[in-house]
Amino acid sequence: MYVTYMSTPKSSYFTTASVITGSLFEIRHSISQHFQLEENNEQLQEENIELRKSSSLFLYNSSFSTLHTQDSIYAQQYDYIAGTIINSTTTKRNNFFTLNVGEIQGVEKGMGVFSSNGVVGIIHNTSPHYSVVKSVLTKNINIDVLLTDVGAHGMLKWDGEDPRIGKVTGISNDIAIPIGSKLITRGGSGIFPKGIDVGFVKAIKPIEGEASWHIDLEFTESYATLENIYIVKNLFLNEFNNIQN
Repeated sequence: MYVTYMSTPKSSYFTTASVITGSLFEIRHSISQHFQLEENNEQLQEENIELRKSSSLFLYNSSFSTLHTQDSIYAQQYDYIAGTIINSTTTKRNNFFTLNVGEIQGVEKGMGVFSSNGVVGIIHNTSPHYSVVKSVLTKNINIDVLLTDVGAHGMLKWDGEDPRIGKVTGISNDIAIPIGSKLITRGGSGIFPKGIDVGFVKAIKPIEGEASWHIDLEFTESYATLENIYIVKNLFLNEFNNIQN
């Protein structure tokens, strides 16, 4: 009755009530946006998987019979499992990511892990519902990479210093390498498909007493803020390993 019949208290009351209600709506909107974002991220991951499955870059060409054949026949070579990082480190000498997917979803030790921005690492251990990734930010990571500008290939390394900067070894110093050259996965180990982004050449210098370059690269992925990933399964991996052995 007081705020109904007295004009000044009435005005103050409804002004305050409107502010409070608006704030509550903003909070509710933020919360609903958060849950919708998670749902949208999952949907986007599923769509990305379907796109990768259908892309000829990640398919095996099973028709090599004639050079004049215009329409190649492709077979699916890779399958993908979407996951989320629930725990991670980037400041240690050997860093790992914990994922919310495991053996029940088909995750196995040795599978490659990447994101929409670049290579992430290799599955190191699994349990029914979780898995641990040995990230590229570890001492003994060995991922074969390709310099797209010059066609040279080497091995990805990390020296334990800057999580934004990696190293490449094994590339002869008689090859001219432009700064900014792009590095992608080569696909030679059978763990990753060829063509996943790795980084860009940041600096090069000769190694004293060796005929190879010391190459610094800037990773395309920011591992400190990484959340959504994909695990890749090579459906031809057993055949690949058997023929090499």
